[in-house]
Amino acid sequence: MDITAIQAALKDLNLDGWLFYDHHHRDPIAYRVLGLDHMLTTRRWYYLIPAVGQPAKLVHRIERFNLDGLPGERHEYSAWREQREKLAAMLGGAKKIAMEYSALNDIPYVGLVDAGTVELVRSFGIEITSSADLVQLFEARWTAEQLAGHLEAGKVVHGAIRAGFRAIADAVRDGGATDEYTIQQLILETMRAGGVVPDDPPDVAVNANSSDQHYSASPTKSKPIRQGDWVLLDVWGKKTTPGAVFFDITWTGYVGDQVPERHAAIFNIVKQARDAAIDLVQTAVRQGRPLAGWQVDDAARGVIAKAGYGDYFVHRTGHSIGEDIHGNGANMDNFETHDTRPVIPRTCFSIEPGIYLPEFGVRSEVDVYVDEHEARVTGEIQQAAVPILAA
Repeated sequence: MDITAIQAALKDLNLDGWLFYDHHHRDPIAYRVLGLDHMLTTRRWYYLIPAVGQPAKLVHRIERFNLDGLPGERHEYSAWREQREKLAAMLGGAKKIAMEYSALNDIPYVGLVDAGTVELVRSFGIEITSSADLVQLFEARWTAEQLAGHLEAGKVVHGAIRAGFRAIADAVRDGGATDEYTIQQLILETMRAGGVVPDDPPDVAVNANSSDQHYSASPTKSKPIRQGDWVLLDVWGKKTTPGAVFFDITWTGYVGDQVPERHAAIFNIVKQARDAAIDLVQTAVRQGRPLAGWQVDDAARGVIAKAGYGDYFVHRTGHSIGEDIHGNGANMDNFETHDTRPVIPRTCFSIEPGIYLPEFGVRSEVDVYVDEHEARVTGEIQQAAVPILAA
């Protein structure tokens, strides 16, 4: 935690402070931003970083040592009345502070403070604003080491996808077959051999299952893969080193020598939507123009809607990527949420538009990393659906 940098950001945003609060580990963002280890938290704690001056903390006497690793004066309470009195005193003359709150829950990934606590702080005459932009600055930005690890993981993930397609081809030639779970496990083994691990197994989905955005094969739920089938592979993972960040992509292919015209046409629409979003990001960053997540979503969604498939694009265009597969930076979203957070340097996110028809689904996913002067796709970019038996 860099208090000096946080205080500078608070001043830039005209805020009097950032108030962190937790009870029973409800706010994982607070622990990551503050650099706190997992600790027993059965009573409420508060930590205030003011725009000017020294931080302050309020802890229950039973758990009075919980925030001892953080700088600032410690205040203690036992009874609820004492807690309220000391919290009001600690906040002092603050008029506007940030908390993990989102107006109307527009950005639910940051809206972690309960309504009652928001009401309590407001009762002191304090305006509360969302910490979403601060969270992105101090929790979503990558280090150079994290970017390097992401790129290394990407090579392994791409290799695992190629191995999956090869295994399908080898199994189905001469009338044979395999199944989703078998290919899923092969991809997992390939990644682990390369030192990359996911948080959940990859998505290997055939035909109609590829239109289920969170489909996951298992030993008891696995469809066969045969010649003439459509296959979607959504694979993600990160290095096992501390602080590693994810790499997350989706590729599609047809089990045959030539991709049918219908499948190729849908893929091309999705590809155009993906590329429109990438181009918008790259142009805005290159020109130094502000860009919000919702605008990127609109760019991709507009292409699919114009082609007549708007009703079949049923999720946001992309999500923030970090130490968790879904990070706490801006999402490329004007569908599930209206994400007004700006796209900022040293952050990464997916761009993954899709069209999900009853018989098959197409998604093309890449990761985009933004620095101070340019934005780049960090892996290979699929240009056409893979003819698996010709690969």
